[in-house]
Amino acid sequence: FMTAWRMLITRAGLRPGEDILILGAGGGVGTAAVQIAKLVGARVFATASTEEKLERLRELGADVLINYRTSEFDKEVRRLTERRGVDVVVDCVGAETWVKSLRSLAKDGRLVTCGATTGPNPQTDIRYIFWNQLHIIGSTMASTKELLDVLKLLWAGKLRPVIHRVMPLREAAEAQRLLEERQVFGKVVLVP
Repeated sequence: FMTAWRMLITRAGLRPGEDILILGAGGGVGTAAVQIAKLVGARVFATASTEEKLERLRELGADVLINYRTSEFDKEVRRLTERRGVDVVVDCVGAETWVKSLRSLAKDGRLVTCGATTGPNPQTDIRYIFWNQLHIIGSTMASTKELLDVLKLLWAGKLRPVIHRVMPLREAAEAQRLLEERQVFGKVVLVP
């Protein structure tokens, strides 16, 4: 939750009534981001790779569901927003989704990133960024104050962790395989 909180609240400054696109929303950061965005009062567009994950995202509060394996998410976002785009994109994927993430943004939109799982060097046309006055925002882990803010919401029951599976540390290789094969919804927890 701390990574998602810092991305949405501290760095992107998500506001009530804004539209936000969360890529890979079935992952640990994604499931937290969906909940935080709904708590703020945003309309949530969420992408995932399966209908099962999309249904679970609906249960978490996502408003618009996009299967990125069967449709191009940037075109779908443009269609559903009457070509306007969204105010914020959460992209932890990197090179593979970068151009489509930029194309999903409204003028003066904010792309916030905390990862590059598909590569750190995306191709881009910088003219698209300055012409549309886009903001590219990097983000990392939260501060102590942000941690305390998140803990208050967890204790109050306003946010809830999504745990796919708890596994012994000796099964770390299996946990990694599940993550790499995108068979996880939420977090995998390893215990000693």
